Amino acid sequence: MSKQQLQLTDESGCAAVPLVREPLSAEAAGELAVKLKALADPVRLRLMSAIASHANQEACVCDVSAGIDLSQPTISHHLKVLRNAGLLDRERRGSWVYYRVVPDTFVELAALFDTAGQYA
Repeated sequence: MSKQQLQLTDESGCAAVPLVREPLSAEAAGELAVKLKALADPVRLRLMSAIASHANQEACVCDVSAGIDLSQPTISHHLKVLRNAGLLDRERRGSWVYYRVVPDTFVELAALFDTAGQYA
């Protein structure tokens, strides 16, 4: 299925459409702003990238914090922001917490800025 045929919707049924196709509704803009705001931090971008680049887009909190010079509580705060924005899910396995990218997260955000064919 091509990007042009893919209909993206969230839990509320609100379609995420590219900015160049039609104006965003207030509701869609608010939902997308939460995700973009969560990603608009260098540490959170690095954490998201670390998780997304692991197998199955899932990683233990101990793996994603390696190489980031912050305390564990600060890293946990950043992961919580990403989770609250709907970008990550988590699952406790024994004493470790595993984070995974929410399916369609990158597809939804990429589709928002998809301008293919708009400026040709």
